[in-house]
Amino acid sequence: MDDGKFNELGEMEREREKMESGKSELRMAMEELCLLSSRDVEDHQQEQEQEQEQKQQRSSTMDLLCVSKQLRHVLDEIGPTLLVLRQDIQQNIQRLEDLHARDPSKYASLTAIVTEEVEEGMSKKTNSCTRATIWLSRSMNFSLHLLESLLKNPETSLKEMVALELIPDREIFIQLLMGNCQDPEDFAGDVMIFISIVQPLLEEINTILVKHKLDRLKST
Repeated sequence: MDDGKFNELGEMEREREKMESGKSELRMAMEELCLLSSRDVEDHQQEQEQEQEQKQQRSSTMDLLCVSKQLRHVLDEIGPTLLVLRQDIQQNIQRLEDLHARDPSKYASLTAIVTEEVEEGMSKKTNSCTRATIWLSRSMNFSLHLLESLLKNPETSLKEMVALELIPDREIFIQLLMGNCQDPEDFAGDVMIFISIVQPLLEEINTILVKHKLDRLKST
């Protein structure tokens, strides 16, 4: 089975699970990132060892792809008004996925991807995976700021927050994120957990870019 067909089946399975469980996009993202702490671990030292082992096995490339796909799903829910943004995200996801599929072990980390492109003189080219990483991280950063604003400014409309006329009303947008069976208080907790998960990834990306003096590309 080729990668495209496999990804398509994965998307279908994900949508089926979402419909059956009523889970929010944020909850789905957290579960896919495998960062929800286990409540069954009683021994604190054992828990720390498991967390350390998990960190060593993590793939920053897959983390970025996972979160970016969740953002794409949210845009799908909003509808065709943000189609161009959705297409841009998908193109950058596909670029990273294609490279990662060539050698998942070699390209497990974003550091490895960016470093290789820097050494080959490819990092600043418009079709580079470094550019794709920057573009996706910029979208993620915008999403985090939006989620934080939703919690901190409950009386402010989305249009006032982001100055975009194409996005839905605040209540509709929150309902899209919450899913069918979620309490508003649980949603607020999910937002905070999600931010705590994604923020270190954004910091890692920024560290990589600064190291290779590519951080200026974020503004281009």
